[in-house]
Amino acid sequence: MYFKEIKLAGLIILLFTGISFHSIFAYGNGKKKAWDKIKLFFTPDEKYKNDYGTFCSPLLFYNGDSVKTKSDWQKRRVEILDRWHSFMGEWPPVLTGEKFEYIDSIRREDFMQYKVRFKWTPDEMTEGYLLIPDKKGKKPAIITVFYEPETAVAVGTNSKPYRDFAYQLTKKGFVTLSLGTSKTTKDKTFSIYYPDIERASVQPLSMLAYVAANAWQVLSKTEGVDSTRIGITGHSYGGKWAMFASCLYDKFACAVWSDPGIVFDDTKGSGVNYWEPWYLGYYPPPWNNKWRMTGMTEDARGLYPKLIKSGHDLHELHALMAPRPFLVSGGSSDPEDRWIPLNHAIAVNSFLGYENRVAMTNRTDHAPNQESNEVIFAFFECFLNQ
Repeated sequence: MYFKEIKLAGLIILLFTGISFHSIFAYGNGKKKAWDKIKLFFTPDEKYKNDYGTFCSPLLFYNGDSVKTKSDWQKRRVEILDRWHSFMGEWPPVLTGEKFEYIDSIRREDFMQYKVRFKWTPDEMTEGYLLIPDKKGKKPAIITVFYEPETAVAVGTNSKPYRDFAYQLTKKGFVTLSLGTSKTTKDKTFSIYYPDIERASVQPLSMLAYVAANAWQVLSKTEGVDSTRIGITGHSYGGKWAMFASCLYDKFACAVWSDPGIVFDDTKGSGVNYWEPWYLGYYPPPWNNKWRMTGMTEDARGLYPKLIKSGHDLHELHALMAPRPFLVSGGSSDPEDRWIPLNHAIAVNSFLGYENRVAMTNRTDHAPNQESNEVIFAFFECFLNQ
């Protein structure tokens, strides 16, 4: 399968990426300005420093042995990846030969907006928006993901304030690709089911990560895009999607997850609802009690209750980001005490010799706002600009 075949290549990519990011702090003026905006968000409050809670350390193998060397960490990383894919279902091979089909184009201000189509599963095409700023040369790029692609590019009638990530980032010089699950959102099944909704062999949230990997492949071959500088972001549903994509596919250079619920938490109601059948609780429809307010009810089905009972949590996936940087743009689903699981990702980066790779902001509301978005944009400016 694909993941077993790329283990060695993945380790090489990680080492290369680590070297690249290790020199990130040799700032130019623009990067220094961006860093000054975000540097405070890489340090937990004193009350959370070195608090690891009851989460099992990613620096321990599943048999209890300690990770003692960097070579051990690469083996442990593969172990985590293999374990989670065995739980969620192996991906089909990543599609490496796809190209965008350009449907139409319009000029908007100082960038071009293209409507594009490409194959994002072995059997299914999707449509999205590719925004390319006028500036010359190889440019960094960001994939934005949400329920539908229009919100992030600030078109259509369903847009809400401060979710226009693609539009705002394009205005700052990034190529952006906005994607969404328009069809399944319309029919209230929300996700991607492979090979179909009646007999999905991969948990839907993992399939969302898979299609993001295919999108990375297409975007990386687009003229004017620097394939070493492609990030991903999304809010809420899109935050979960961006988190799983960046953790499971190490070609993403960095990521921002806006209030996805970065660990399992049944107390947060529908905001951290990994138990739903379109995330990690898949079972063949008909589905009962969708949008349950708690996960561990008597009718919880699929993978989710098995993950809970076996003690696994999403901090294991966060560790797969190291040493690539990520920002949690936290709201009501991800309050300040989320530093406790994030401390494990900090520990992995520290073990590998890196600092300032894990950041979090916090706001009261689930919705993003101007202040939280300014940090998101500065984060990408810092870590993706040359």
